[in-house]
Parts: sequence; C-alpha cells; structure tokens
Amino acid sequence: MLDLLIRNGLIIDGTGNPGYYGDVGVVDTRVRIIRSDTSKTEAKRVIDAAGHIISPGFIDMHAHSGLVILSEPRHEPKVLQGVTTELIGVDGNSYAPFRSQEDFLRFVELNSGLDGNPPLPGRWSTVEQYLNMFDQKVAVNIAYILGNSPLRIDAIGWNSRPATKQDINNMKGVLREAMEEGAFGISTGLDYPPGNYASTNELIELSKQAASLGGIYHTHVRYRLGDRFLDPFKEALE
Repeated sequence: MLDLLIRNGLIIDGTGNPGYYGDVGVVDTRVRIIRSDTSKTEAKRVIDAAGHIISPGFIDMHAHSGLVILSEPRHEPKVLQGVTTELIGVDGNSYAPFRSQEDFLRFVELNSGLDGNPPLPGRWSTVEQYLNMFDQKVAVNIAYILGNSPLRIDAIGWNSRPATKQDINNMKGVLREAMEEGAFGISTGLDYPPGNYASTNELIELSKQAASLGGIYHTHVRYRLGDRFLDPFKEALE
C-alpha cells in the first residue's frame, strides 16, 4: 500500500523533457512515477491533481530566511509555493560563525530589513551549532553558504580598512572550518557593510579557498563599481 497517491496530474519532472500525464506514488521517503493504471492501487491518501502540475520541489538559490524560518519552522509562504530546499547565507549576510554575541546582535539589527529580526529559539556561535538548529526541525531542506561579512567582522572588525595578508589568512581559516562544518562555499554582498569593504584581491583569495574545498562563490555584485553596468560583473568574473 502506498502512503500517498497523486493522480491525473501533468508531470513536469525537471529533466527538461515535455510534460506528460501520469500518477505519482509515495512510500516512506521514496517517490516514483506510475505510468500504469492506478484505479485499483491502494493508498492511505489519494490526491486528485487533475488540472494541476506535479513536479519535484523547487530549489530557491537566494533565500533570506536564515533567521525567520527558525522562528516560523512551518515556513508556509515558501512551502505553499512548492519550495522544498533553500540556500541561505546569501548576499554576504550569514549568521554564523560569530564569536561575540554583541557582534551577532548588531549584525542581525543591521540586516533586519533583508532578513528580519524574529525571536530565536536558542543561541549558537559556530556553523555546526547553527545548522543543528535546522536539523529535522524546519519544513524545508537547508543549504548554507558563509557570507564574507562575518569573515571580515571576525578578522578585522567593523572598520573599512583593507585586509592584510594575515587578515586574509585568518579569514581563510574560518572559511575552511565553516565548510568542514557544512557550509557550501562563500557569498558576498558588495553593497552591504562590512562585506562591501572587501577588495577584489581579498575576494579572489577567499574564492580560491572555497573552490579548493569544493565550494561555490555566490555574489551580489558591487553595483556602484566603475560604469555601474558591466564593471561589477567583470569583478565577479575575475
């Protein structure tokens, strides 16, 4: 017996192939497409999807829910749109690691217009502790990327001075530790302080570190740079 049977929907399977009509069955955590007649198939729950589309869950590669979802773990605004995985920590604004609770709270307040400032269910300082807050407690899957703002705060503080070679090495060490604890790479928000104080060379060095560990570089470009048209993207490509 199936746990769930979804019938009569137009299946868009994510491969790029044209949609087709069929049924989908779910048993435990396994999902399979059923092309044969299911009129006699037993299921604990049956959904008639006639006139609707059945598809895999959507992946939101730019989510600002790194705090809000901890306060509202059902995450209904996204789940009801079909989102099942989110990348958080984008735009250079991630919420771990922070050695100082004072710096953490200041950073939350600074970015509250983007990420909110909700009541939180606990405290953390490391990436591992932060990700444990999500594990089996929220309605979607979470992928985490480390913002360059926390890296600068850890190594340099909140000031705008250029990073020294030692500062960059310190940031590389924090990035390595974060990725070992579950981060997928590094993000930048080059219009948002203090991450926008980073030089191009600093970003290149951190990106190399992330790449050497199998990570990605995810950027909100420096829109005020040069001609404000192509130059921001040239920096990102560099």
